[in-house]
Amino acid sequence: MSGEKVDLSRLWIEILADIAKNIGSGCCQSWFEKALPLRLEDGVFVLQTNQRLVRDRLLTQYHQILLETCQKYIPEVLAIEVLFDTSNPQAQDEGPEEQNSELVPENTGNREKEFLPSKKNDLDPRFTFENFIVGKPNEFAHAAALRVAESQETQFNPLFLYGGVGLGKTHLMHAIAWKIRENYPKRTVIYLSAEKFMYQFIRALRFHNNMAFKDQFRSVDVLMIDDFQFIGGKETTQEEFFHTFNDLVDKKRQVILSADKSPSDLENIGERLKSRLGWGLVADIHPTTYELRLGILQAKAETLKLGIPNEVLEFLSAKITSNVRELEGALNRIMAHASLVGRPITLESTQEVLRDLLRSNEHYLAIEDIQKRTSEFFGIKIADLLSSRRLQTITRPRQVAMYLCKELTTKSLPDIGRKFGGRDHTTVIHAVKKVQELCAKNAEFAHDIETLKLSLIL
Repeated sequence: MSGEKVDLSRLWIEILADIAKNIGSGCCQSWFEKALPLRLEDGVFVLQTNQRLVRDRLLTQYHQILLETCQKYIPEVLAIEVLFDTSNPQAQDEGPEEQNSELVPENTGNREKEFLPSKKNDLDPRFTFENFIVGKPNEFAHAAALRVAESQETQFNPLFLYGGVGLGKTHLMHAIAWKIRENYPKRTVIYLSAEKFMYQFIRALRFHNNMAFKDQFRSVDVLMIDDFQFIGGKETTQEEFFHTFNDLVDKKRQVILSADKSPSDLENIGERLKSRLGWGLVADIHPTTYELRLGILQAKAETLKLGIPNEVLEFLSAKITSNVRELEGALNRIMAHASLVGRPITLESTQEVLRDLLRSNEHYLAIEDIQKRTSEFFGIKIADLLSSRRLQTITRPRQVAMYLCKELTTKSLPDIGRKFGGRDHTTVIHAVKKVQELCAKNAEFAHDIETLKLSLIL
């Protein structure tokens, strides 16, 4: 279109500035600034560079951030292509295999294998059924995945796994692929993300290899597509997948998909495709429970032969509830810290190292919540906690409640004191010190306080 080169150049400058903010100006200069915008064609934003390493790095390590940032400024972008310009005299020599430059798409005879995914897709060796911790939130999805992986015949078509981020969908997808390879090595399996499926399809259209694309995807025994929600709004890709899906199902070939929502809740997916996705078995993975999170951490610590105190694992399981990925990341951080600084892993060091993460996962607790739970725990009335009565049976629970307010909320000492019958902040300080002293001297009392604390944060 008229003026496209000027517009793309201007937008590319804005894209580079955005990327630099995220990954640093040095990294941006080393890789992204060595590519130039060439054209936008059929949803493919084409860049070119005279350095092979730049091209390879942008299409692998930095592909995701490049695609997402470009889509922010140019919504019609569906895929990124980076061409190596061998016609440029400054181009790095890459040998005879690069003589048919990608800047000449008419020579597509050797491209059939390039855009198609390998049937020997790389899978994460950690993601097996043996390493998957089963609990109530995921037991149904796990059982369905295992049944499909072990069966000689198509059980459910498609098997559709869905759940939030970091709950184990990708782990189960990889586990299925590993199990099928182990049990039925002659079966052809393709596993890829929805984004890669879309990218391969666009490349097939671009280089006129539609038939090769169809033959490849419709000849497999098992087609697995992860994060299926990402083809939402991509009508042409949805149409191609629809026909591929029907063809595979008619041949009794297995289709396995994962997404962040159930088929009926997927956004910008055509109704007839939604209907097809619900034909087989839809299995959801619920948010993790405390018991499941603890089991996952204990299994990982045992596998790595780490002597991590159980109180640390219990603390992490109680505090980090968002997803398993973040939970395991927290464990890796405290392990790395202990290794680098040479300090043992303790509850105190864990709280120090994960201060930022714990803050973001902090449950909001009101002082009234703590007063209510404490009074229930000690069998007294809330009014007693707020009263001026000095009986031991009331004074001790009051001190515990003040201590927990200091530990579990961000309220100031004067604020806490005011909530306990208008007491002074020095009373709160005394209460906190008293509870700490009792915990140090009396193991049974310390256990009771920890039990009460856990009941508030779980």
